[in-house]
Amino acid sequence: MNFYKKKLKETLYQYITDINSKINISFELFPPKNILLEDNLWSTVNKLSTLKPNFFSVTYGANSGERYRTYDIVNAIKEHTGMIVVPHLTCVDTKKEELIKIAKTYWDNNIRHIIALRGDSVNKLNKSTIYAIDLIKILKNVANFDISVAAYPEVHPEAESSQFDLINLKRKIEAGANRAITQFFFDVECYLRFRDRCYQNGINVQIIPGILPIISFPQLKNFSNMTNVHIPSWIYNIFSGLENDLNTTKMLGASIAINMVHQLYKEGVKDFHFYTLNKSDVVYAICCSLGRKSVS
Repeated sequence: MNFYKKKLKETLYQYITDINSKINISFELFPPKNILLEDNLWSTVNKLSTLKPNFFSVTYGANSGERYRTYDIVNAIKEHTGMIVVPHLTCVDTKKEELIKIAKTYWDNNIRHIIALRGDSVNKLNKSTIYAIDLIKILKNVANFDISVAAYPEVHPEAESSQFDLINLKRKIEAGANRAITQFFFDVECYLRFRDRCYQNGINVQIIPGILPIISFPQLKNFSNMTNVHIPSWIYNIFSGLENDLNTTKMLGASIAINMVHQLYKEGVKDFHFYTLNKSDVVYAICCSLGRKSVS
């Protein structure tokens, strides 16, 4: 047992030595639906803000109530932490006039960075007539926003093909987007191939990997079904029989994420966007293990 503890310490030390203070991090949050979840959000914000991330992002709900909550939460976090807070903004089921109004409100409140997305329609039968590229053009007409968009190393679930998906990303960049943040993934080689294809097709912006630490394997399988993200067989093998063992799941999930960041860093990646699910413990531990120092 002492041998394995020693090897673990050596491994963690190697990660810290290689990466310490050389990476940039950001964290995704979502608007809470009740007071209890709001307390959890603020606990997460307070904990993760000590790591001095580049920014927090806040998702945009599928219904109007959650959309208004995004604006409120963005401003509250910005005032509370003094950090850059980036709202997600979707355009599906929303009129152009409303999008212009929202954009002007953000700009007037010194919100300069927006993550522009199509989003999912409340009515699944509705065929979208407005897309992320349209939203980017609307935002750029309002003001010179710093715009991030979504990218899909394993292809968007609704894309006709991987090439179609890549062309769509290129069109979003040409419309004025400044960078892309990827859907979560677990196959590092898949991300690297995708990044290479982006550069080969003239997409010369930062492709920031989205990292989702595994904290519940049943939950991860649900996410995978919704997003077309492949879960490798080795991950199934690791978590087999651990469905009700949350502590072990979190430890293993953190280890997988740390290893992914280490591999990506060796391939020149310096920025990482963590999907927190409004939980700080695992993400905080991952960042500390990578040498990111907490600043009170």
